[in-house]
Amino acid sequence: MLPSIAHDMPRALQHLLAREHTDGAAELPRRGFLKLVGLGGFALGVAPLAALAQADAAAGLKPTQQPGAFVAIARDGTVTVTVNRLEFGQGVQTALPLILAEELDADWTKVRSQLGTSDPAYADPLWGMHLTGGSTAIKNSYTQYRELGARARAMLVSAAAARWQVDASRLRTEAGHVIGPGGRKLAYGELADDAMKQPVPEKVALKDPKQFKLIGKPTTRLDAAAKSSGRQDFGIDVRRPGQLTAVVARPPVFGAKLRSVDDSAARAVKGVKAVLRVPLDRGAEGVVVIADGYWQARSGRDALKLDWATDAVEKVDSERQLAQYRELVRQPGAKHFDADMAPLAAAPKRIEAEFVFPYLAHAPMEPLNCTVELGEQGATLWLGTQMPGLDGMAAARTLGLKPEQVRVSVQAAGGGFGRRGIPSGEYVVEACTIAKAAQGAGLKAPVRTVWSREDDIKGGYYRPMHLHRAQVGFDERGRVLAWDHAIVGQSIMAGTFFEQGMVKNGVDQTAVEGMRAPYPVPMRLTVHHPKLNVPVLWWRSVGSTHTAFVMETLIDEIARETKQDPVAYRLALFGKAHPRHTAALQLAVDKSGYGKRQLPTGRAWGVAVHESFDSVVAYVVEASVKDGEPVLHQVTAGVHCNLVINPRTVEAQVQGAALMGLGMCLPGAAITLKDGVVEQSNFGDYRVARITEMPQIAVHTVPSAEPPTGMGEPGLPPLAPAFANAIARITGKPLRDLPFKMA
Repeated sequence: MLPSIAHDMPRALQHLLAREHTDGAAELPRRGFLKLVGLGGFALGVAPLAALAQADAAAGLKPTQQPGAFVAIARDGTVTVTVNRLEFGQGVQTALPLILAEELDADWTKVRSQLGTSDPAYADPLWGMHLTGGSTAIKNSYTQYRELGARARAMLVSAAAARWQVDASRLRTEAGHVIGPGGRKLAYGELADDAMKQPVPEKVALKDPKQFKLIGKPTTRLDAAAKSSGRQDFGIDVRRPGQLTAVVARPPVFGAKLRSVDDSAARAVKGVKAVLRVPLDRGAEGVVVIADGYWQARSGRDALKLDWATDAVEKVDSERQLAQYRELVRQPGAKHFDADMAPLAAAPKRIEAEFVFPYLAHAPMEPLNCTVELGEQGATLWLGTQMPGLDGMAAARTLGLKPEQVRVSVQAAGGGFGRRGIPSGEYVVEACTIAKAAQGAGLKAPVRTVWSREDDIKGGYYRPMHLHRAQVGFDERGRVLAWDHAIVGQSIMAGTFFEQGMVKNGVDQTAVEGMRAPYPVPMRLTVHHPKLNVPVLWWRSVGSTHTAFVMETLIDEIARETKQDPVAYRLALFGKAHPRHTAALQLAVDKSGYGKRQLPTGRAWGVAVHESFDSVVAYVVEASVKDGEPVLHQVTAGVHCNLVINPRTVEAQVQGAALMGLGMCLPGAAITLKDGVVEQSNFGDYRVARITEMPQIAVHTVPSAEPPTGMGEPGLPPLAPAFANAIARITGKPLRDLPFKMA
C-alpha cells in the first residue's frame, strides 16, 4: 500500500498522483462476509482486518468497494456509516454518510457515523492511500460512497426477494424499508442478517441526480449536537487504563542538541514517573517528562534546567532573511513560465511591485497529541491524523514492528489546516519514541504525548515565508504585454518522498500553483528555493495563500490604472474559456448588489476570484478604514463547486475559510524569528481573527449536477485580495504585504 499524503494537498500534487495512479487501492485477499455484533444487530458485509475469505466473494471488488467495511445495520434499523477520512471541522462525517444514505434509501433520522482506521479499506479510492487532504474527501469518494450505498441496498432487496419468493425487480426501497407487492414492507434491520449472506454485486445502477432526496438539501451535521454542547471527544481526550501523559522540552532553535540536563527538581514533582532524553525531529534532542497527568508532566518540564548547544545549527533571523530574499529575487532563477519579455521595456504603462508573506503557524484549537499503547502483538495509536496509513508505517519503523502490527484508530480532531499531515510523521514518530523509551524505563502503560499550543506555535511546521517581485507592462486598454515575475520561498516538497515528482526543473509546484491562470497573460516566472533551518509544510490552500493575493491585487491594479471596472475587466479576460469563473463572479456580483446600490460613506467595494482544488470562489466585499485600520463589513461569496452535497457544509466551510483569510490580513498574523528563536508563542502574540472581527457573510452556490469538487480550502485565497482591493480604492495605495501594512 502506498503511503498517505497530507491535508491541504496542493493541486499540482493531486494532478501528479492522478496521472500516476493505475489501479487504486492495494489488492487484498478475497473477502466474504463475517457477522459482527454491533448496535444489537449485525454488520452488513466485510469486517475490516478480520474478514474470512470465501470463494464466492466479489472477486472484482477492491476493499474500498466492499460495503461491509462501511455499513453496519442494527436490528433496530440504525445505520452506522464508517468514514474513510479525518473529521476536523470540514463536515465529512456528515457529508459522506449523506451520500451513502442517498443510494441506500436509508431513513436519515437513523443514520450515524464513525471514523475509520488504517485498514486498507479506508484508503482513498482514487490513489490507494490514506489521506484527508487537498479538499478531496467528497471529490474522490463521491462515486465510491454512492456505489457502497447502492450495493448495500441491492443486497437488502435480494434478501427481501428471497424471503418473499418474488423477483427483485418488483421491489423498491424507501426510508429504510424494502417495499413489495401489495404494500408488504420489511425494515432494513429485519433484513440485515439475511442480506449479509447475499453476494456483493460488482455493478450497480446509481440514481439520476434528479431523484436525490437527501443530497443537496440543507442538513444539520451529525456531530453538531456533541460539538455545540462540549460532549464531542477528540484525540486529546483519549483515556486508556493506566495511561500516562508525556510532555517534551524542545530546543529553542530548530535541530539543537543538549549540552547538559539537570532533572533533579523535575523528578521531585509529585506524579512524575520518568524524565528521559529522547531524539526529536530533524536531528534535534529533547527531554520528555512522563507523569500521571498533563499538569504534573508540565510542572516537571518547567522544573528542568537545560543547557542547549545551538552553535552547530543555523539561526534564522527574519530581518536578515528578508534582505537575503531581496538579493536573491533579482538573480536568475529556475524557470516555470518563459514568455518573451521584450515588450516590457516599451510598454506604455508599468507596475513594479514587491510582495512579502511571512511564515504562518497552523495553530489549531486542539494541539497535537498521540496516544500509543504497546502490546505483546503490536501497537495501537489513537490520534486525529490526516494520513493514518503513512503514520502507521512511521510508527512501525520507530517501534521495530511490521506495518500490519500497528493499528491507527482515527479520532476526531479540533482543526489542523495541514499540521496533522506531515510526510515525516514527525509528532507520531516522537510519540512512539517516547512510548518505547517509557517501556524501556519500566513503565508498562499507554503513553499520551501532548503538545501545548506554545509548543506547536514555537516548534513548527509553518507555511513558508515568500517574497514576490513583479514587473507588469500593459497598454491603455489594460492589455498585458509582458509580465516578469519572480518568487523566493522554501520548498515544501524538498526532502520528502514527493520531491522527485513535485519539484520539476528546480521548481516546487506548490509554490507556483495559482499563478497566471485563468488570465491569458504572457508571463515569465522564475523561482528560487533557498534552504533554511525552519521546518515548512502546507497550510490551508497551500500555494494559493500567496499566489491568489498577488494575482488578484495586480489584476485589480491594472483595472484601476486603466479606469476600468474590476468586474468587467475580469469578465473580459475570462472570455468563454472560463465559464465557472464567470458564473461564480457574476453570482457574487448579482447577490451583493455591486454597482446597483450606494454604499455608506467611507466604504468601498473589493473584488477577487480564484480557483483552487477544482472549485472557484469569488468574493465581493465592502470595507472601510477606521482610525487608520482596515475594517471588513460585508462579504458576498459566489461559489462554483459543482454539485453541492450539503449546502450547510459549503456555507460553513466558506465562512470559516473567509475568517481564516481575514486573519492573514491582521497585524500580528506572522511568525518571526530572532537569532533562530521563534518570537511568538500563543494567541496573545500570534494574531488570529476573532468572532468580533467576523463580517457578515452571505454564501451562494452556482447550481450544477456535475460531480462535486473540493470545498475545504477554496474559500480562503480570494478573501485577502478582495479586502485589499477595497482598501486600495479608498486610500489610492495598493497593499503589497500580508498582514496589511497601512503606513
